[in-house]
Amino acid sequence: MKPMTLCSSLLAVAGLSFAATAQAADAPNLSNSEFQQCLNTLKNSAQFRGISDSTFERYRPSAPDPSVIQSLNYQPEFQKDVWDYLSSLVDKERVEDGIRAKQQWSGVLRQINSRYGVKPEHILGVWGVESNFGQTLGKKPLFESLATLSCFDRRQSYFRGEFANALKIVQNGDINASDMTGSWAGAFGQTQFMPSTFLELAVDFDGDGRRDLVNSVPDALASTANFLAKRGYKSGEPWGYEVKLPSGYWAASNRKDKKSMSHWRDQGLTLANGSPLPYDLSSAGLLLPAGKDGPAFLVGKNFDTFYSYNASESYALAIAHLSDLITREDSSKTDFITAWPTDDPGISRQESKDIQQALLNAGYDIGAVDGIIGDNTRNAIKDYQSSHGIFPADGRAGKKFYNQIVGQNKPVASTTNDRIGQLIQQQSPKANATQSYPSTTYPSRSQITQPAAKVGNVRYRREAGADGVVRLVRVDEGQ
Repeated sequence: MKPMTLCSSLLAVAGLSFAATAQAADAPNLSNSEFQQCLNTLKNSAQFRGISDSTFERYRPSAPDPSVIQSLNYQPEFQKDVWDYLSSLVDKERVEDGIRAKQQWSGVLRQINSRYGVKPEHILGVWGVESNFGQTLGKKPLFESLATLSCFDRRQSYFRGEFANALKIVQNGDINASDMTGSWAGAFGQTQFMPSTFLELAVDFDGDGRRDLVNSVPDALASTANFLAKRGYKSGEPWGYEVKLPSGYWAASNRKDKKSMSHWRDQGLTLANGSPLPYDLSSAGLLLPAGKDGPAFLVGKNFDTFYSYNASESYALAIAHLSDLITREDSSKTDFITAWPTDDPGISRQESKDIQQALLNAGYDIGAVDGIIGDNTRNAIKDYQSSHGIFPADGRAGKKFYNQIVGQNKPVASTTNDRIGQLIQQQSPKANATQSYPSTTYPSRSQITQPAAKVGNVRYRREAGADGVVRLVRVDEGQ
């Protein structure tokens, strides 16, 4: 979530996903003495008027966090196509989580709908995309992040305002300081509000006297509804729908150019399944996120309110699509009716995890198996593609590469994997003398006694999960 000007829309949403990818460049060296001098200046500035000395000093960071500057200046080497973006945000797992959340919070959602007029599934769409229904809130300490961004690099004025607002939130007693963690850019809570947005639009819906968007799901969902309502949400209207263009039809993608539904009917557009366009939108604009050969959409004012949450049409479409699937309570098919114009579709988060595990098994140091395809994973894919004669070696984690490296759920074999395995055997004669297992079947993790082997500067331990698949797991020194 971002401030009202939307000037940091990319930063707020990027915080959770970029944290794992912004590792390519080295973090800058920041002077702590310069940092402390900056904080002394901020303490007495107009932006921090109303923040008590005791509050400021209590939560004053002892040192800057260079990693947030690294994230601020992160320039991704790879650009995501819209089908990759949607497939990672709207998959079977997230739809099923959304259906469960809808059932669990049905009473609260009905009350929120009654007060703010926002469809429950639209609120759930935001919640699912922003934090995976509260499962991914971000772990960066907000005071440290915002203070660092207030004193170094660009856009310091904006971040100083957010730093002051974050202190006000704690000083007002809405949220405990220990819960003030989130993205590197300062977004926090179940639906990722920036501090300035919190102070303007957060509400106490559970009646406990606090606006706690971290621990109170009712507060978070109602605050999201309040945000959408204040951005012009129209009760009773859909966000829009997938449509089918008539043969030979040409038009530019311009969702802002709203026309009546009669206009679009006269142009020959229908719903994607061929049914006539309904009249439940006051006006709509045409959205062609992948051009005329991909899925087409007519989108109304409520789609625009999703866009205002984060200035990205792909982001807004993810919320819209997820909300529709939750409404239908059907996770069996997460694609649109019209296929994306590609022969290499995107993959789900589970498929991303499978790729990462296969790369780890093949000896690539890709970090955690988390389903987030960041620079480390993409660079490993490029290397794997090059070494196996797969072209183009573009580093993309799509369905083709998934099939190539994962196949029929078989363990991945490679010379690197074999080399590490041989080194483990050479360095663990005692373990090998007492235990003998087939190369692809091991006992439970608790039964593994082989110590780690070192390859270059990286140490690996051979482990096996309950599925019997051998995994070479990187081990930090001293463990």
